[in-house]
Amino acid sequence: MSDNAWGVRSTISAALLTDFAESRDMSRAAALSGTGITESRLADPDVEIAVECEFRIIRNILAHTANEPGLGLLTGFTVHLPMLGSLGIALSTCSTVHQMAEIWSRYARISLAYAHYRLEDAGSRVFLHLDVSEVPPDVRRFALERDLAMLRTVQRELLRWDVPVQRLETDLERHPVYEAVGTLLGISDIAFERPGTLLVFEAADLERPVPQAHPLLRQQHEQMCADIIQRRRERVGLSGRVREQLVRRGGLTDQADIAATLNMSVRTLRRRLAEEGTNFRELSTETTGMLAEELLAKGCTVDTVAERLGYSSVSAFAVAFRSWKGKPPGRFARENYSARRTAAV
Repeated sequence: MSDNAWGVRSTISAALLTDFAESRDMSRAAALSGTGITESRLADPDVEIAVECEFRIIRNILAHTANEPGLGLLTGFTVHLPMLGSLGIALSTCSTVHQMAEIWSRYARISLAYAHYRLEDAGSRVFLHLDVSEVPPDVRRFALERDLAMLRTVQRELLRWDVPVQRLETDLERHPVYEAVGTLLGISDIAFERPGTLLVFEAADLERPVPQAHPLLRQQHEQMCADIIQRRRERVGLSGRVREQLVRRGGLTDQADIAATLNMSVRTLRRRLAEEGTNFRELSTETTGMLAEELLAKGCTVDTVAERLGYSSVSAFAVAFRSWKGKPPGRFARENYSARRTAAV
């Protein structure tokens, strides 16, 4: 799979990598070289970037540090539960550790992870497979190291106890740094140079109940995770580039402006969007609806959202929002802002 097939995600992971590069005596400009990402975009919470940009940052780090084993582990320890957004909330409200592992396996791609995850129940044992075969070979070791460290860091922030890992099998080559970090990760049995990578757990350890379980909140945020995946899948081709421009402008633009930004005529823009089965009006409506939901869920008033999205009146916005979500914007805001506050507590 080419880097372009990875899609997009928030700038959080890229920002962490850049911070790490700076800690290794790299300038931030050197870390971001070749990515096309500016410092202002890196700090913008509404921006999403191609994961290939992260691979470029990793390559820059490895070139600067002579590709030392263990660097990925160090960056993995900088990932924390709140950085996972809705996925973090869904994980923290699960009923058992096994349920956490299931949700992680299903939605890891919207986290800061690089691996594909697969959970396998095998009687008294449970295997969590990590597949990094789609990661470009030159950054694969770093990516796997970071995922392994991130798993332990996030798990320790989710639970008041450590989930024992009985064994780690990995295709990494043996190196002293892995023995030392294995102890830190709580893994004493490590088998190197295996065909793939997996973590082995006792099934009984994963059935331990989690005291902060909240099924309704988990379902709500699991649905949000599914919505994020669907939205990001749609952001491919020209329609994806148009959506990105619409998001950056807060929905306040027209197709002539977008066409000029993408260096094409309005006629060409219309034709190519039609070839992808959509049109500018549909993309604009979808993006405006998405922005409205996010702003309302963050606590913005209906009046504020209507004004920011360019509606002539609150009533016009309310009519449009009801057509998208089947409920008034005020009700949506109360339900979703309340859920966010509950999760924060």
